Amino acid sequence: MQSTVRRIRHTVLAALAALALTTALTAAAAPAEASAPTVSAPVASAGQPGDIVSAQPSRFMPNPLVLTSTRAWKILYRSTTATGAPNVVSGTVLVPNDGRTGQRPLVTYAVGTVGLADSCAPSRGFPTGTTAEGSLIWQALLRGWAVSVTDYEGLGTPGTHTYTVGRAEGQAVLDAARAAERLPGTGLNADTPVGIMGYSQGGQASSWAAEIHDSYAPDLNVRGTATGGVPADLLKVADFNNGGVGAGLILAAAVGHDAAYPALDLAKYLNDKGRSVVNIVKTQCVAIDAIAGLFQRIDQVTVSNPLYQADWQSALRADALGTHAPDAPVYLYHGVIDELIPYTVGQQLRADWCAKGVDVQWQSMPLGHITGAIAGSPFAMAWLADRFAGHPTAGNC
Repeated sequence: MQSTVRRIRHTVLAALAALALTTALTAAAAPAEASAPTVSAPVASAGQPGDIVSAQPSRFMPNPLVLTSTRAWKILYRSTTATGAPNVVSGTVLVPNDGRTGQRPLVTYAVGTVGLADSCAPSRGFPTGTTAEGSLIWQALLRGWAVSVTDYEGLGTPGTHTYTVGRAEGQAVLDAARAAERLPGTGLNADTPVGIMGYSQGGQASSWAAEIHDSYAPDLNVRGTATGGVPADLLKVADFNNGGVGAGLILAAAVGHDAAYPALDLAKYLNDKGRSVVNIVKTQCVAIDAIAGLFQRIDQVTVSNPLYQADWQSALRADALGTHAPDAPVYLYHGVIDELIPYTVGQQLRADWCAKGVDVQWQSMPLGHITGAIAGSPFAMAWLADRFAGHPTAGNC
C-alpha cells in the first residue's frame, strides 16, 4: 500500500510539474500552427450519426502560453438525443502535425464539467488555451494520437446543454469519433483503433459510450475505455452533494434533465432563489455556477423537491451505469476521498461491471476529485497505449 501511495504521489508531482512547465514556455518557442482545410455540408435532418455538417480550421493550445504543432478543426456533426431524435453537436478534431503516415490511434475524449453556457464549450477554449483539460488532452497528442472532443448536446449549439444526461452524452462521444474518422484530411478511417476516455462528467459520458458501443456504434473499432470519477448513480450523487460544496451541480443536472425531458417541468418546483440560481447556472461557466450554488440545500431553492417525484426519479435512474456490459476492456479509477462523487459509487460500478463479466482494471487513489483527475490521467493513457499496442489486459475483478 505504501509503495502504491508513493507511486501515485510521484505521478501527481510529475503531472503538476509538467503542467507548470507548459505554462512557463512561450508561444514564440512553439512550432508554427498547421493549416487545416474547411469542410462543409448543408444542415438538414438527413444524414447519419457521425456525419460531418461543417468543419473549419481551428487551433489547439493546451494553456494560454503554449502553441502546439497540431492540425485542428472545429466541427458540427450529427448525433442523437436521449429520446432518439437526430440533432447536431459541435466539437473539435485534433491531429498531431508530426509527419506520421499510416494508421494512428484516435481517442474520443469526454471533458468534465465546464458549465452550461455556450461560451464554456471546449471548442471555444482550445484556440486560446483556456479549456481546463487542455494539458491532459495534450498528453494524448504528444503520444501521436488523434483526439476528438465533443462539446456535448446544447453546449456551443442552440438549446440548453443536457448536462449529466448519460445517453445523450455517450452518443455524442461515440459520434465525435465517427466524425473524426469521416473528416477529410485527418488520415483516420473506419479501421482506426479507438480509445474512449473521460473523467467526472466525462467519466459518465465515457462510461455510457462504453456501455452503448455495441448497440449504437459497433462500427467503431473500440479497444478500451479509461474512465474515472464516474457519477454512476445520480440520485446518490445528488444526496451526497445536497448542501455541500457541489450543491450547484445538482441544480445544473436538474437543468440538463429538464432540457432533455421538458415534461419534467423544473420551473414549477423552483422558488425565487432557485430561479435566480438557475439563471446563473444557464448563463455562466462552472466556477461561477459552483459559487452560486455553494452549500445550498434543495429545499432552499425549491417549493417542493422534484427528486421525490416519480418522473424525476425515473429520469435520473435512466442515467444509471452498470446495467449493461461494455464490450471492450475498461480502466476504472476513483479517488478514495473524492469530495464530489462518492467513492462508494465508483466501487459499485466496478462491482456491477465485474458481475457482468467485464474486463475491468480498477485503480483506487488516496486523492480527491481534482487531484484524482490529474494523477489518474497518465496511468489511464498508459493503459490505453497498451490496448492500442495489443498487449494483454490485467483485469483485477
